Amino acid sequence: MSIVVNNIVLNIEESKDILKSKVAKKIRVKEKDIKSLKILRESLDARKKSSLKFIYAIEVYCANEEKIVARIKSNDVKLINDNNKEEFKYGDKILNSRPVVIGMGPAGLFAALTLASNGYNPIVIERGEDVDSRTKAVNNFWINRKLDTNSNVQFGEGGAGAFSDGKLTTRIKDTRIDYILNEFVKSGAPKEILYLAKPHIGTDILKDVVKNIRNKIIELGGEVRFNSKLEDISIVNGKIKSIIVNGDEIKCDNLILAIGHSARDTYEMLFNKGVQMNTKPFAIGVRVEHPQSMINESQYGEIYANHPRLKAAEYKLTYKTKDNRGVYSFCMCPGGVVVAASSEEERLVVNGMSYHARDKENANSAVVVTVSEKDFGSHPLDGMKFQRHYESLAFKLGGGNYDAPIQTIGDFIDDRVSEKLGEVHPSITTGFKFKPLKDALPNYVVGSIKEAMTDFDKKIRGYGRKDAIFTGIETRTSAPLRIERNELLQSKNVQGIYPCGEGAGYAGGIMSAAVDGIKCAESIMKEYKAR
Repeated sequence: MSIVVNNIVLNIEESKDILKSKVAKKIRVKEKDIKSLKILRESLDARKKSSLKFIYAIEVYCANEEKIVARIKSNDVKLINDNNKEEFKYGDKILNSRPVVIGMGPAGLFAALTLASNGYNPIVIERGEDVDSRTKAVNNFWINRKLDTNSNVQFGEGGAGAFSDGKLTTRIKDTRIDYILNEFVKSGAPKEILYLAKPHIGTDILKDVVKNIRNKIIELGGEVRFNSKLEDISIVNGKIKSIIVNGDEIKCDNLILAIGHSARDTYEMLFNKGVQMNTKPFAIGVRVEHPQSMINESQYGEIYANHPRLKAAEYKLTYKTKDNRGVYSFCMCPGGVVVAASSEEERLVVNGMSYHARDKENANSAVVVTVSEKDFGSHPLDGMKFQRHYESLAFKLGGGNYDAPIQTIGDFIDDRVSEKLGEVHPSITTGFKFKPLKDALPNYVVGSIKEAMTDFDKKIRGYGRKDAIFTGIETRTSAPLRIERNELLQSKNVQGIYPCGEGAGYAGGIMSAAVDGIKCAESIMKEYKAR
């Protein structure tokens, strides 16, 4: 048993070293009576810019916990029973073949880790390279414009999240989240992710973390195959029977499809095989860059903008246009860079990335507009074709060599081609060209962004500054379709296929994808016993 104490407050100048005394005072015990304590949550209250505060939730172990909670009678002090976990019930069917996991993003990694940890010896198939080789391929693209269509920012060990900010925030509530965070820490992530309200790892550390998770999967009896592409599947009487990988057949009764949101050739193959799928909304737009110092000052105020206790500031913005379109910031990267993120020849797409320190000059974020089947059609693959169309326009607009088209906000609003930079310099990892971004985006997306900028500038002073940079284009906010599944998390019309994670349309970000991967693995474990 333990006690959780909420709303312990420190001002910005107070050290964490006094947390124990503050907790002791709140639960009315002596410090020596507290055996141990653990920070469960740290969040920043920046509503009053002249007096920033850190708010903590603390787990406390001491004697007579029940009596203490009964005596205090406060909503901030609660008793926690650590022995209420429900026992997992394994299935009793015999596995005819090893479970196969397609993809090594967060969904695939945690599906495979869960299966391996419980004796199911999964095979993991990844079309891209291991993270070290993949990093070389990505750098080769950024420097020499040589794109590897199977190993790039979208494909390879770690998935698209390996070249991002490594954000671990999520809106879902699930007990598996604590397990995932602890596995990240065991694999090399900083311990602070266990309690920060807005945890992140950073692409530099995340690369080593995913490598360590892969090694653990192998140590536990799993097998990992890189440079291995799922090419075909065999379905007999509505059930998966085998798959073709690099021309070789692999017997397969249980297939977890954690393919990621950019596996367009795999979407096409699955559709042609009759796997049920439907279109879904997503969003497209641009990347915006501002000085990180400006964002810090807006979020923290002039007094504390550069305080050593504070990390690079984040923001989240939303707006509804007059014609009812959603415009919002997405994947905001404090102190980061804009990265070239193409995965198909002659198609251009950008994303954002931060290292753990978040110490680069610019803040960047996507500013995107929601689109749906009324914009691109109702065929399951129409959203994907829509993405491809505008990525092709962006490629040509940039000059046909993966240079990114850019425009200052002032020129974007006034429909002028930019001719020079102001104080904000683009961080795009390839080159850039001054071009009118309206030539690579639908008119309604351009109009919606223009309308939203007035509102965003009111929420963050200087957000609409004329020399801030728009870089085009951002199209991979989420999967453009959903692979339909039933209550057992299996495909609605093909038994044994488990559409999983962001690529299947069931997650949005590292944490929710990892949770979904675990759920799909558990669904197999509930039906079959370990090998």
